[in-house]
Amino acid sequence: MDQLRKDPIVGRWTIVFSDKPFAPSDFKIEHLSHKEATCPFCYGHENLTPPEIQAHREGATLPNSPGWSTRVVPNKFPALRIEGELDRRGIGMFDLSGGIGAHEVIIETPDHSKDLADLLDHEAEKVIWAYRDRSVDLRGDKRFRYIMIFKNHGFSAGASLAHSHSQLIALPMVPKNVHEELQGAGLYFEYKERCIFCDMIAQEKADNERLICENSRFLAFAPFASRFPFETWILPQEHHSDFSFIRSDDVTELARILKDVLKRMKQVLNDPPYNFIIHTSAIEQRDREDYHWHIEIMPKLMKIAGFEWGSGFYVNPTPPELVAKYLREAKI
Repeated sequence: MDQLRKDPIVGRWTIVFSDKPFAPSDFKIEHLSHKEATCPFCYGHENLTPPEIQAHREGATLPNSPGWSTRVVPNKFPALRIEGELDRRGIGMFDLSGGIGAHEVIIETPDHSKDLADLLDHEAEKVIWAYRDRSVDLRGDKRFRYIMIFKNHGFSAGASLAHSHSQLIALPMVPKNVHEELQGAGLYFEYKERCIFCDMIAQEKADNERLICENSRFLAFAPFASRFPFETWILPQEHHSDFSFIRSDDVTELARILKDVLKRMKQVLNDPPYNFIIHTSAIEQRDREDYHWHIEIMPKLMKIAGFEWGSGFYVNPTPPELVAKYLREAKI
């Protein structure tokens, strides 16, 4: 019989197929076409992006020229703009403010043919450092309350360019999904005086059914109430609520386990489109005892339809226990 599973953090329900679960071969993958000649993120095309904010460079190469390994630029078509004032106000019962924020692109490699899973360890570390450095810098802007780092890989996941990149958006408010996580974690802590994510790590280790891989600092597993087939979370094994304060030795291990998981997905699912999101505490709440920053990786293997939108339930055709088995056994 299929199962209803409840997410312990936000209370969301998922319908998980157990009678006839989908295998990796049951999902159809649509890939982006590679047009290297016109790609604005490639070497020698630096003039096609806005001026860089930050870059890892070897030697004395000049800004906005070749010689970089990672490069951060403003998004050419930003969802929010850093210039201006918030101007919060109401129109009758409705609230609005100016579209203030920061929208940046982290170009992960100059090599058009590589994605994050293909990078060498030290190259992936530079990507994590770029995430961290931009987070720390943007915290200084008092208009911002939350910094969201995310990656869209593949056409179905929202990527418009094949060249490997991530994005960062700084927001003047805490997003609803994050607020629900913070609230759920807070209620659990109020009741049990323990972090729900720390308890989840202990539970996953004890069950050993949904674990995918781990190292000395991080753990990757398929969540018990996964919303999507092959959804995977990565958590620091020690309690830390704010990604912006990640330690140097943790950067190395995070780069390794993130690459590990993405390589496993690429091998098992034929390079699927996916999103990943770094969920972290709000800027003014860096030392929360009840919250644990983490990365949520969500392959885009199915479309969300009317039932999901209307009910708030999700339908997952591949149980997380089976997902973990497929990914653990991947030959990478």
